Amino acid sequence: MRLKGTLIPIGGNEDKGLNQDERHTLDFVHEGILSHVVKEGGGKDAFIVVIPTASSIPVEVGENYLSAFGTLGCKNITILDIRERGEAFEEKNINLISNANIIMFSGGDQSRISDIIGGSPIHTIILNRLINEEGFVVAGTSAGAMAMSTEMISGGSSTEALQKGAVRMRKGLNLIPELIIDSHFIQRGRFGRITEAVAKFPHLMGVGLAEDTGLVLKKGNEFKVIGSGMVILFDPSELSHNNEEVLEIGTPMSIFNLKVHVLSNSDRFIIDKRQLEVLPIDAPFE
Repeated sequence: MRLKGTLIPIGGNEDKGLNQDERHTLDFVHEGILSHVVKEGGGKDAFIVVIPTASSIPVEVGENYLSAFGTLGCKNITILDIRERGEAFEEKNINLISNANIIMFSGGDQSRISDIIGGSPIHTIILNRLINEEGFVVAGTSAGAMAMSTEMISGGSSTEALQKGAVRMRKGLNLIPELIIDSHFIQRGRFGRITEAVAKFPHLMGVGLAEDTGLVLKKGNEFKVIGSGMVILFDPSELSHNNEEVLEIGTPMSIFNLKVHVLSNSDRFIIDKRQLEVLPIDAPFE
């Protein structure tokens, strides 16, 4: 999908500038993931709407983001705590989404985002603005990143990795239809469930985001890695064997010729060409 706006999926547990050490604060302001979000959305004067729908503790999450974006010099921040589906149809909330420069989805349960916001007027406005408006940014961390996929991972066991049924799938928000995104990827050992996900949908790529790590995705096709960790790409486009479809639940899987790439800060990837680019960290991203 070709987009004029920018998507920033984040692997969870991103630095929010809560450490009081002066050196850390400087690093957070200049290099932290949320500083990238602010820069892409127009700077500290951007109107930011944080949506903690996925979270079971939305008030605490909202306060953390008010503090984090405040540390970056932002003052125009609204917490849009949508708890019920009907709220995604209310005019006052639609107006907030229509006027925001940056929308930030929090972590929690990605199925709540899909259930409450998916298919609503708010969802439609977000998608249309991404397609048509340069400078419009949608960021999401953890569940908020995973919900960006069309084929969304909704759950699954890491301890039963590489057995059919280790991953549960459902429809997400369709903001990044070419990718299946998983979060907390390295820290929670989620290699097995994303492998099954791409076996189910071998025309898509899997993206495993480590914590405090994200992508700046532009044009719906090109992304740059940001943050302190790694991104693991799973490319099933040249599989020579895939028995996922014929197996019974709980059966070990076999998949041959699955390509895996490990990327870190500043590495870039063009999705449709399956092309990697390694550039200097300070190279501009146009």
